[in-house]
Parts: sequence; C-alpha cells; structure tokens
Amino acid sequence: MPIQVYGIPSCGTCKKAFTWLADNRVEYELVDTKEKPPTKTMIENWVGSLGAKSMRNTSGQSYRALGEEKNDWTEQKWIEAFSKDAMLLKRPLFVKDGTAVLVGYRDQDAVIREKLGV
Repeated sequence: MPIQVYGIPSCGTCKKAFTWLADNRVEYELVDTKEKPPTKTMIENWVGSLGAKSMRNTSGQSYRALGEEKNDWTEQKWIEAFSKDAMLLKRPLFVKDGTAVLVGYRDQDAVIREKLGV
C-alpha cells in the first residue's frame, strides 16, 4: 500500500517532498486536502499520533486569521478547527498504513526514511 501524502499540489514544501519521494522510488498517493478534506475521525487519529501542535500550519493565512484565543486551545478545539479548515494543517502530512507518521518536510534524510519506513 502506498504512503498517503495529504497536502496540495501547489504547495512548495509538498513539491519538495514529492521530488524526494520520486527520487527515492517511494510509492505514494497524493490526497489533495482542498478537494478532499480529511474527516474529523482521521484528524483525531492523526492528532493522537502526532499531537495537534506539530500539525499546525502556523505560516498560513488561515492560522494568522485566528484570534489570540488559539494560544489557549485544547487538542479537541484544534481537531474541530482542523476539520473545518484543512488549510490549518501543516503540509505535507504522511500517512502509512492508516497512521500519521510525519508532518512537514524539514527533517533530515535519515529521519524521513525512518519515519516512512523506507
């Protein structure tokens, strides 16, 4: 089963990840979160694996548009927000065998290989 990569095709960070995956011959499936937003249940599972803090797209407009109260939100409140606006999710988000294993694309090559199991 290929690794699922949740993100958007136009995202620069996603493009870097796609290049890395292709260069390393890692089979993956892109799930465009604009066209097919993840369900609340999926997000709950991802937060359970990775934590809400690591999943926040703090550089996006959706995040900046949130008020200061976001600093006091619980994980449950973040799950609600992520499920209403997928642009709040950091990209790309890698899911292997139904479990979120990595979010973002800044780790070193060895860390990425370990988390993706390649």
